Amino acid sequence: MSTHPGFEGFELSSVDVGEVSLRVRVGGSGPPLLLLHGYPETHQMWGPVAADLARDFTVVAPDLRGYGGSSQPATVPGHETFGKRAMAADGVALMRGLGFDRFDVAGHDRGARVAYRMALDSPDAVRRVTVMDVVPTGEVWARADARFVLGYWHWAFLAQPEPLPETVIGADPVRFFLDLQFGRRLRDVVAPEALADYARALSDPAVVHAVCEDYRAGATCDRQLDDEDRAAGRTIAAPLQVLWGATGALPAWYDPLEVWRPWADDVVGSALDCGHFVVEEQPAATLAALRAFHTAGR
Repeated sequence: MSTHPGFEGFELSSVDVGEVSLRVRVGGSGPPLLLLHGYPETHQMWGPVAADLARDFTVVAPDLRGYGGSSQPATVPGHETFGKRAMAADGVALMRGLGFDRFDVAGHDRGARVAYRMALDSPDAVRRVTVMDVVPTGEVWARADARFVLGYWHWAFLAQPEPLPETVIGADPVRFFLDLQFGRRLRDVVAPEALADYARALSDPAVVHAVCEDYRAGATCDRQLDDEDRAAGRTIAAPLQVLWGATGALPAWYDPLEVWRPWADDVVGSALDCGHFVVEEQPAATLAALRAFHTAGR
């Protein structure tokens, strides 16, 4: 059992889901809730809310493939092995292996992209889904403008062909991911134990490569899947909750609910008084929103 802050009583293990093994923490009891982290983090980002959620749910918090303590798949020319469809399939396999054929899922940032892809690809498995501080990947690329290029420059930089970003980042990966990109924003809101976990992972060149492949997939196969779904009129059948930081970039560029409504049959959501790191900056508000939405209909 893990006594890591925020995950008291959780069991830490490595679970083989087929193509990769995922580092995962599981705790609590009750209906299953899968939590998916964002960039450049690990499952430790859920520390501020995990123990409280475990009072109501069986909480399952893995590292995405390639990130943290999870393993890296082989790299392929089309980047599909690091795409959201593959990551979503990991999550479904993980939950089924734990005995949950149907479950709720909440994701932040890259994890949110995995969560909505999971809801599109496996509608029978996903009961309810929360996405935090994102709009769909296809929408991001279709609407990209000068503000996006300058503000979210890492989308294009990390998607450049190997070894360009890996070489630049490799000079000091921890400084790149935790300081240069975010300034003090990440360090100011993240617990020291979580920061140490991120730093350990990001010091591994294989993890740096995986992060770059994640973004290469976003610019290619992930975008293509989104575009194909929109063209075919496929929508998310599960109720969808959208949360975002009111002071972050997302609402400055988009009306999040307006963007998401064509993607799902049942969309609700709201802004929280914070920036991009919703869980860390507003844990109480995040917890309340997750608890209310994911207990509904039980």
